[in-house]
Amino acid sequence: MEGKVCLVTGANKGLGKEVTLALAGMGATVVMVCRDHGRGRAALEEIKATTDSESLNLLVADMLSQQDIRRMAAEFRFKYTRLDVLVNNAGTRFGNWELTPDGHESTFALNHLSSFLLTSLLLDLLKTSAPSRIITTGSSTYRRAAINFDDIMPNQQNYDEATAYDQSKLAQVLFTFELARRLQGTGVTVNCADPGAVDTDIGVAGGPAFRERWRQRTPILVTPQEGARTAIHAASAPEMATVTGAYLENMAVTEAAPQSLDEEVATRLWNLSEELTEER
Repeated sequence: MEGKVCLVTGANKGLGKEVTLALAGMGATVVMVCRDHGRGRAALEEIKATTDSESLNLLVADMLSQQDIRRMAAEFRFKYTRLDVLVNNAGTRFGNWELTPDGHESTFALNHLSSFLLTSLLLDLLKTSAPSRIITTGSSTYRRAAINFDDIMPNQQNYDEATAYDQSKLAQVLFTFELARRLQGTGVTVNCADPGAVDTDIGVAGGPAFRERWRQRTPILVTPQEGARTAIHAASAPEMATVTGAYLENMAVTEAAPQSLDEEVATRLWNLSEELTEER
């Protein structure tokens, strides 16, 4: 990975931190995108001490804010002329209904729209740096979801955290597969990496019922280090160089759920995402 430039969102803790640690340890230049400067700097210094890497950098952005994402992407483009690996990792679930500064429901905005926008803003760099890779952190909960275009961003009265989260994760997979189709022949691969059930802060992010279910699952949860292996594999393994449009679990391609393969739904979602991010 020496000579390669990687960008990882949600990089100061959990899966993102482990991916950053691994890529930096392989010799890559890793740009960490974090919401809080203090926590981001602390994570950077910790990773630097562990890996002896002098090629770690920090960009601060609230991925719930499209203005912040655009500013951060512009800052990255000012500092770097290439991008070899983009890891769209930032995401969570919201126990209560919230709106972003752009007026969008927060679950859909963070878990899908932020990745759509950031990828769109950096896509030309990925193309000129090819062969390059885009990896999005997935969740198996997408398998029980469907895209409801009539309620894709529910209002406060209709909000159900599980439905909103699952739908946002399906949107991620649909985006991954549609982008892979659109980038055929460019040398840019696009894959979704499922970490499994990981002991991360998402366990305290949801509502009381979810937090209790998560507490009961604690004995069977894997560590962030274990969960990050699939994303690290997708980002760095030589055998993944030509794999694209795949859903990965346990470092292997798995069969995708039928609803994630619906190209008509994917196209409609793409068009809606362009409209909501004003990025065409």
